[in-house]
This record gives sequence, C-alpha cells and structure tokens, in this order.
Amino acid sequence: MAGETTTGVDRSTADGRLAGLRDALEGPNTLGNSRAFWIGFVAVVAVLLAYPMMRSTYYVSNTAFLLTSAFLGLSLCLIWGYAGIFSFGQVAFYGIAGYAFGVVGINVAGPLGTMLGLVISVALAAAFAFVLGYFMFYGGIDDVYVAIITLAVALVLNTFFGQTSGDEWSIGDAPLGGFNGMTDIPNLAIGVGDAAVVVEDVAFYYFIVLTLLVTYLGLRVLVNSDIGYVLVAIRENQARTELLGYDTKRVKLGVFTLGGALAGFGGVVYASWGNYIDPTVFGLAFAPLPIIWVATGGRKWLSGAIIGTFVITYVSQQLSVIGGQFSMIILGSILLIVILVLPEGFVPQIHARLPWLLDRLPGGESR
Repeated sequence: MAGETTTGVDRSTADGRLAGLRDALEGPNTLGNSRAFWIGFVAVVAVLLAYPMMRSTYYVSNTAFLLTSAFLGLSLCLIWGYAGIFSFGQVAFYGIAGYAFGVVGINVAGPLGTMLGLVISVALAAAFAFVLGYFMFYGGIDDVYVAIITLAVALVLNTFFGQTSGDEWSIGDAPLGGFNGMTDIPNLAIGVGDAAVVVEDVAFYYFIVLTLLVTYLGLRVLVNSDIGYVLVAIRENQARTELLGYDTKRVKLGVFTLGGALAGFGGVVYASWGNYIDPTVFGLAFAPLPIIWVATGGRKWLSGAIIGTFVITYVSQQLSVIGGQFSMIILGSILLIVILVLPEGFVPQIHARLPWLLDRLPGGESR
C-alpha cells in the first residue's frame, strides 16, 4: 500500500510539473496550444535531429545557414509582431555583432577567443540597441519615424564599413576589409584546451538547432507571461496601456534591447558559418528582408516568423541562381500579395484551416 501511495504521489507530482510547463508555454499569444501541436512539434524536432544522417554535409551546412536567419526573424517578430515597433535596425545589430565576433576571434586565438567573441558581440549588439532605443523611445519618437531612423542607422553603418578597405582600418590583426569584407573569421569553438569542440559542419548544424529550439521555447514563455501581455497591449493601444499604469517606454526599451541581442546572436553564427562578413549585411538590399520573412510567415506569431524566415530564405537562395534582380522583384511581389491577401501571414491561415483539412482526409470526421 505504501509503495502504491508513493507511486501515485510521484505520478501526481510529475503530472503537476508537466501541467505547469504547458501553462508556461501556452497562451493566446502563441499558435499551437493543443496536444496535436506538441506531437507535431516533437516530430519536427526529431526530423531536424535525424537530418544529418540522411543528407550530405553540403546540404546539412546549407540548412544550418537557413536556420541561422531564424534568429534575425525572431528578433523582429518580438519587437514588431508583439510590441508594435516597426524597425529596419535588426540588420544593424546583426552586422555589428558579426564584425565584433570576427575582431575578437581573430585577435584572441583559440577557443577562448571565439567564446569571448560570442559573449562580447551579443552584449555589444544589445548595448547598441539599448542606446538607440533609449534616445528613440524616451525622445518621443514612435511609429514610422522609428523605421526611418533605424534604416538610416543601418545605411550609415553600410557606408562606414564600406570605406574601411585601407590598412589603417584594422583592429589588431583583424582588417575590416571595406566592401571586400572581413575574412578568416574563426569557427565558433566551445570548451577549454583539449576539451574544446570546434562547431563546424554537422556540429554547427546541431548547435543551431538546439539554440534555436531553446530560443523558441524561451520566447514562448516570455510572450505568454505578464510581460508578453503588456507587449501586446502596447502594440494594440500604447496610450491606454500607459493609463493603466505601465511604463511603456521602459518596456519597449527592454524588448528592443532583447531583440538586438537576438539579432546579434544571429550575426555571430552567420559570421562563424561563412568565416566572413561584409558591409552588405547593413545594406538597403538586406535591410527589408527580415520584414518580408516575418510578414509572410505571420509577424504576430513566433512559429510564423521561423517558418516564414526559413521558407522565404530558401526561395531567395534558389532565385539567386536566376539573378539577384529577379530575386528581389519576386520577393517584393510576395510581400505585396501577403499584405493584400494574407495580412496576418500564411502560417496563421494554415493553422486556422488545418482542422477543416484534416476532417476531409480519408478517415476524417466529415467522412
């Protein structure tokens, strides 16, 4: 009897913890709050983990590159989709962190250099976002003017880094390289001494999958918390949220800083993946892309941002074979169609119609 009682208590405790975890991960601010969603989620994660066993290193590396863009997409989804801050500045934080990682990694040899570079780069991107956000939000700048200022910042950085081709534009042993870019950026390594693991090829892929998984789940907890509800309230009506007693400027500054850190991490893993970065990451051709990714997938939903980023980045990559100018025309057309026909993005539309589609499959309820 005592054993049965103990087993029952243990099962009850485990069920309670599971229920608490689901309560933290689920809510009206995220798509997918059903058992079916989590089964599908686990299946997708399983496929991602098994993918390197089914494809060559080339395809695995290319898929890892596509997934690195998801951090940039999530950063914009967080500040635009949830807080209503429309910004072109994510590419600025992305590029600053990528360059900073290269500078530290080249000057400080070994795994210590890349780990130090990762921390410094993300912190620098977050600090830059904090300073920029402070002057914007506490200066009363809002709405379309935030977009204009953040785009201007990105273009200024593009111009600055583009003219750093001379030998005088070196930080220690790391030449900035102008429009030729910074080369020989080391691969990210984790660990110390002989225990260090260089994160490249398949290892890099698994690193990206796991960090993206942790980031996604962490952001689900955030947006379904009290802070998440405040963010949505600010997006819907900032003046009314202020009347309820919330310091909307501080909340917006905090989420803008977090978005900068996320974008910065994306820049670090991008620079580590290609061992290279150049000023085009700040340029006019790249700055609108995160907006296209997030708007197409669904800017108000984390899963929409990830799926939209992956799909559009893949399509863009395939279109680049035809020619860059055609790629931008087609991507612009996709954005126009989404705005006119699917203003909430295609992922929420699929999610809303999925039960209807399943009912009409063989064996479905409608049959």
